[in-house]
Amino acid sequence: MPDMKNWYESKAVWGGIVAAGASLAGLLGVDLPDGAGHDLVEALTALAGAIGGLVAVYGRISADKRLK
Repeated sequence: MPDMKNWYESKAVWGGIVAAGASLAGLLGVDLPDGAGHDLVEALTALAGAIGGLVAVYGRISADKRLK
């Protein structure tokens, strides 16, 4: 597959994580307001992108070989 992305860039993956988390929270007695799941997926997707960018910058700074 030529157009690949990291797992943390997938809204489907984050949606599944949020859905599983919401189910577990419901079992523990925590109620999420309506629409909070969508907002949480958007926030987690943005956070994952930011973390990925920071890791990429750190990787380049800490690398011991130059780019050609």
